[in-house]
Amino acid sequence: MTTDHTDFDPTAALEQITTATEHLLRTAARFTDADVRAPSLLPDWSRGHVLTHLARNADGGRRLLIWARTGAETPEYPSLAARAEQIETGAGRSAAELLADLRDSTAAFEAEYRRMPPEAWRRIIRWTRGQEHPAARVAEARLCEVLVHHADLNAGYTPAQWPTYFVHAMLGRVVESFSARDDAPAMQLHATDTGTGTGTSTSTRYDIGTARPAPTIHGPQSSLLAWLMGRSPGADLAVHNAPALPKPPFLY
Repeated sequence: MTTDHTDFDPTAALEQITTATEHLLRTAARFTDADVRAPSLLPDWSRGHVLTHLARNADGGRRLLIWARTGAETPEYPSLAARAEQIETGAGRSAAELLADLRDSTAAFEAEYRRMPPEAWRRIIRWTRGQEHPAARVAEARLCEVLVHHADLNAGYTPAQWPTYFVHAMLGRVVESFSARDDAPAMQLHATDTGTGTGTSTSTRYDIGTARPAPTIHGPQSSLLAWLMGRSPGADLAVHNAPALPKPPFLY
């Protein structure tokens, strides 16, 4: 995962997506009809909602890749409202139907991914919310969707199992995003399981905001990322210079 995509490697990125997707599909294959009706970790969404969202996201990513490959504008979704309606409509299906849909949509995404010529990854395309990025961002976004929403299924897969390469890159992106926002509280994050350091220091530090003094928060990088993304209350994090953890704004 990168932010400028100058060193984007399509083959390596596809391998990462494929590995994450295979793990997700193994989890989904265990679900019964009762399991997919159960709540996910996302407010007001069942596991069926999450699985449907992941399938429709694969469809949207595939359409963006078609746009990049052919040059013909192929929107990710007709609209955000249409996307929400598709998820709501599909969430009530049986476990077998949800799994088949997820398998088919991810296979179609991979097939289109493999059709991409090298130069197409640099073509600028537009997401439904209006952001414009090189097509390489599709690969990055899909990996994030699969890994994060796998944890949202609340079926035994947790942020602690996110790959290190994903956690490191995503933590940097989240810090960068919060640093550009006015509603993010100032804080200093210390990832205690990264960095080479000197002497007894082995943490990597990330600063959000410039106000000082600011709370300093220590913990493993996956725990910091899960907390910043609203996937954990941060119970395994240590906070200093503040009575409690600050409240990050909604991100994803």
